[in-house]
Parts: sequence; C-alpha cells; structure tokens
Amino acid sequence: MAKEISVSLKDDLTEDEIKKIKSYFSEMPVSEILVGLKFAKNRWNAKDAGTLKVGRKSIINNEVHSITPEQANWRLNNWKLMIKNYRKRGYSYPTISRIKKLLQEIKEKN
Repeated sequence: MAKEISVSLKDDLTEDEIKKIKSYFSEMPVSEILVGLKFAKNRWNAKDAGTLKVGRKSIINNEVHSITPEQANWRLNNWKLMIKNYRKRGYSYPTISRIKKLLQEIKEKN
C-alpha cells in the first residue's frame, strides 16, 4: 500500500535531488530514514549553536600545533600522566597514539 508525502521546502530542488529522495524512500525503511534525519537535525542544531564536536584530526592538531621540541620531550617522558589526562578528556586510544606519534616527530626535528 503506497503512501504519499507532501513536503514544503525553502530551497529549490534539482531533478537529481528529487530522484535521490525518491530512491531513499523506495529503497530504505522509513524507520532508518527517520534515524538519519534525526542525526542530521541534531548535527545541524549543534553546528548552528557552535557546539559541534570536532573530529579526531582537529583534536590532534589542537594538541600539537604549537608544541616546542622541549615540550614534546617532556610530554613523552611523562607519557603515563599524559594518557591519564587525555582519557579524562574523553580521547580514544587511537587518538592518543596519533598524538604520541606527532610528539615524537616534533621531538626528532630538534
């Protein structure tokens, strides 16, 4: 039993965008589409409010962007303490290991 949905949009849609939307509704269960739309709406709201969490690459760059070789050396010598602090901030182990790799590169530049 086919249902019809009518939506009012502020933006004009291209024919390609209309085809994509139709294919999503014909190929996917509505529950999955609603989950995706909820995610997109939450992301949009966070982006609009300026609270969108940054990705791993940005986190790593923020941690090492202005570190001197001496600071990198100290952090590597006190690595267990650094791990504890990074975990307290919610960083994953892959993120922490990438930070360590960049700190080692900074230390070796000296």
